[in-house]
Amino acid sequence: MNYIVTGSLGHVGKPLASLLLDAGHSVTIVSNDPEKKAKIEAMGATPALGSVEDIAFLTKTFKGADGVFTLVPPNYTGGDWKGHIAQIGRNYADAVVASGVRHVVNLSSIGAHLHTGCGPVNGLHLVEFALNALDGVNVRHLRAAYFYTNFINSIPGIRQTDALSGNFGKKTKLALVHPLDIADEAARELQNPSFLGRGFRYIASDERTTDDIATILGKAISRPGLQWIDRTDEESCAEMLRLGLPDELAKNYTEMGSAIRSGEMMAHYFSHRPVLAGWRRLETFAPDFAAAWASS
Repeated sequence: MNYIVTGSLGHVGKPLASLLLDAGHSVTIVSNDPEKKAKIEAMGATPALGSVEDIAFLTKTFKGADGVFTLVPPNYTGGDWKGHIAQIGRNYADAVVASGVRHVVNLSSIGAHLHTGCGPVNGLHLVEFALNALDGVNVRHLRAAYFYTNFINSIPGIRQTDALSGNFGKKTKLALVHPLDIADEAARELQNPSFLGRGFRYIASDERTTDDIATILGKAISRPGLQWIDRTDEESCAEMLRLGLPDELAKNYTEMGSAIRSGEMMAHYFSHRPVLAGWRRLETFAPDFAAAWASS
């Protein structure tokens, strides 16, 4: 089978491509970074170098594929972030139609059922909408929990304040996911010929409170006293701006944090709790967090 994987060699794209290659499939990896070409080829995959903002490029790349894995790459340049995410979703939808692809597995997020009030996840709501509107295309959305790897972005703040902080609320329970568990599930879905129609699955690896998260990650970096400090929305936004995030990103992340704190973002997940996708509990990620800490 011939599969297309977007997301370059990121936390999900690379392990997903490896799983498909190990299963004997032909894999093309989409990347906008020419420096990734040699690494993609070394894996045994075919590089497709171009931008997901280029519908003609996507259409050419998707032609002849038995399945496509779509995700919206991160964009930290500012501007209308939700609008950008939605536009990439429409680009994927247009390319799927033009290329004749009939099977799409799309990386989405917990909270993507919400059309407003949830930061960048509202953009993913519109991605789901664009793909669900396609006739004759089987679409599975993987609504992923909060990535473990997101906590790596907290390292500068921990170094400066000796605390893990955010506006998620005190002792708030988060659904969390290891990117490798997403890759495992995406590989299964792409290779599942029995899936027809449209639908979604929640993908989670663990559920921990903010206090648990601080304790586990603090132990990994030899800071056993690390605590979670809850911030107001205003404090959280100001902290992100101080650490150099563009205003658009800081405001969207603050909005998402507020939706987590209120329970709105994860309410549907917790009322339809799935069997956890993998065995990679937060403790299994702790060594990776420690390595990122040591190298920062």
